Amino acid sequence: MKRLALLVGGAVLTLSSVLAVAQDSPESLLPPGFDKPKPKSEPAAPSGTSSPVVQPIPGSSGGSATAARPATLPSGVKIPSLKELEAMSSDQLDELLGLKPKFDMPAAARRSMKQVGLLAESEGGLPAGSVARQPAVLVKAALAGNKGTLVSRWGHILLRRALASRLDSPAGMNPADFAAQRAALLVRMGEGEAARAIVQDVDAGNYTPDLTQAAMDAYAFTADITGICPVIAVHGGVRKDTDWRVLRAICSAFQGDGAAGMAQLDRMGAVDGWTKVDMLLARKYAGAAGKARQAVKIEWDGVEGITPWRYALTIGVGLEPPAALMKDAPLRYSLAAATAPMVPLLARAAGADRAGAAGVLSSAAMVDLYGQIYAEPDITGEWADRASGLRIAYTGGKPAERMAAIRALWDGAADPQARYSRQVLTAYAAARMPVSGDFTGDAPDLIASMLAAGLDQNALRWASQADKGGLAWALLALVAPDGKVAVDGGALNDFYGKDDSEGHRKSRFLLAGLAGLGRADQAATRDFAAKLGIDPGRQTHWSKLIDQAAEVNNQALVAYLAGVGMQGSGWDKMTSVNLFHIVSALNRVGFSAEARMVAAEAVARG
Repeated sequence: MKRLALLVGGAVLTLSSVLAVAQDSPESLLPPGFDKPKPKSEPAAPSGTSSPVVQPIPGSSGGSATAARPATLPSGVKIPSLKELEAMSSDQLDELLGLKPKFDMPAAARRSMKQVGLLAESEGGLPAGSVARQPAVLVKAALAGNKGTLVSRWGHILLRRALASRLDSPAGMNPADFAAQRAALLVRMGEGEAARAIVQDVDAGNYTPDLTQAAMDAYAFTADITGICPVIAVHGGVRKDTDWRVLRAICSAFQGDGAAGMAQLDRMGAVDGWTKVDMLLARKYAGAAGKARQAVKIEWDGVEGITPWRYALTIGVGLEPPAALMKDAPLRYSLAAATAPMVPLLARAAGADRAGAAGVLSSAAMVDLYGQIYAEPDITGEWADRASGLRIAYTGGKPAERMAAIRALWDGAADPQARYSRQVLTAYAAARMPVSGDFTGDAPDLIASMLAAGLDQNALRWASQADKGGLAWALLALVAPDGKVAVDGGALNDFYGKDDSEGHRKSRFLLAGLAGLGRADQAATRDFAAKLGIDPGRQTHWSKLIDQAAEVNNQALVAYLAGVGMQGSGWDKMTSVNLFHIVSALNRVGFSAEARMVAAEAVARG
């Protein structure tokens, strides 16, 4: 309030000064003689004494006694009313007084913008200069043109790694905007935590409008409502949209000015996409700070649909959105729930049935989640039964008992996506199964489960149970690091004869994968392609770009372009031509492990 009083006082003084100019002849208030000019010359100071040195007032021409005109406000400047001033937060007052710094940290503590990202090359990231010499327009198109939903779990994992790497920005692209493009794509992929870490690697003073929006999206995805507050503290007045104004009020509350923050929310009401329930959620969240706590009741009657901020605020205040709102919600909310620590375990487990197949959750993360469910005595019903079944799958005394538990988890899935997520869940349990003729019929699924977690060496133990031309054989032919599994025209034809997938999709993917890895005889490849009626070498504008990126051995650009070619809600959206170029390009630039996994996943899930 001292700052408010100072500002109000300043406004009054300014108005008084303006009024003083309007007087005809202001009366002097000085005693007689004090308003007379000082003599121009002074007697010299006696020897041995010193004279005081008076610092001239800036702009006074060295202490000239010429009277200065009273200060006036520039034209067009509006003085806030007392009511408006009282409602302003400390942050807004700083902005009004011109006290907001461009940076929120001293120069010595600011971070370089040369490279932005999470993973250095020594930590598994891609080389820093991977896209530094690439055309900015091409890199931007590859990132902005990706909707974020990829058909391949392994393609998702590779793209996440490429986006999270510490990289120099392409020539001609602002490093902050390059970070924004990557963070925005990570959010669309369901990788909120990685996106948040990317935007947090840039000092608030270096934010651009694109990075500000990407940061807001990342914080909304992770329900980290106050994460945007440091950016708002520096760039408070750059945006006027409702999202920004609501967040600014919330930040005021959490910065110690709860009354002003709540007052701002009260004045806003329901406006511009923020309905009554949204504003109530915002008030409930802001009210958790300081002395401004209020009892806010959230009523969902009449609420339709879910939005990013609505979901973030709901789970942020410890509530769950109504099941009716989440029933047909987009995939992003399942992916967000799977990794949100404040969401109840059962909701996280339901999200994991999507996040595992998508590539957001690892096998170890899913096992840990089910372990928490198993350890919670208050959880009963089907999820508790699944957690108990997973424990048997890993620790059952007899192989047949473990295999039965693994099958039950797979077969209990609601759809193919959830089933593949369960295969991710059981990957290490599958790796513990002994190679035996008793489980030959389960071999393809066991191999697919192991490969979902990258356990290729464990999967290759089953070569003795993989009949030539069968699905297990096809998976091992693609995933073997040395390519020693025999592939000839006869085996391909045998596989084709057993393939009951729609349009012989698995056969098409097998051919594309083998050709991309260079593992099938050229004559056999040509004959099998003719039988399927496809041309794996057919070129498109995209295929030419990814092939050129592979020719110059640019891993990051290949990963970005592979992501563009993998877009879709399922493997039925993938073409054999795209798969061939993706596998070939990945293999050529040193991503041979990823190329093998993508090819095997295509056949397993096709």
